[in-house]
Amino acid sequence: MAVLEIIKIGHPTLSLKAKPIENINQEIVELARNMVETMHQAPGIGLAAPQVNVSLRLITIDLSVGENKDELIVMVNPEIVEEEGEQVSEEGCLSVPGIYEKVLRPARITVRGYNLDGQELLVEAEDLLARVFCHEIDHLEGKLFIDRLSPLKRRLLKSRLKKEMEKEMEKGSVG
Repeated sequence: MAVLEIIKIGHPTLSLKAKPIENINQEIVELARNMVETMHQAPGIGLAAPQVNVSLRLITIDLSVGENKDELIVMVNPEIVEEEGEQVSEEGCLSVPGIYEKVLRPARITVRGYNLDGQELLVEAEDLLARVFCHEIDHLEGKLFIDRLSPLKRRLLKSRLKKEMEKEMEKGSVG
């Protein structure tokens, strides 16, 4: 297994709609394993293939961050088929480091997709698990959680991120 590079905001892959996976082959299984390793190493509780620069509809979720293998969810071509209620809570993202904002999401959802054996999965999720599914599926649609903020808040964040990226680039060229 390998730890993959997590791409950051501004990378073009993050704004693309990911392609459906037509065939779950060894390459997809290996990608999923590497994504799980990357997610745990980060550490994070969710990761979508576009975040590792692969524009395919594959997500990994583990609320235990590797502590309980029974909590690991790997889903191919996930889609939300039902949603109910509302919840507002703070979110962050491995592709938008250091930024945490409150985001409105459904309180309960049902997600349909496939496991790595090609068997259909139907997962009913609520609270944090529902939030993580929504967040990761947004990545497959080319959306970041900051895209769900008000236009003013989004502009302020993008300005702040741009300044931080400029500082990082200056550090890199000085050393």
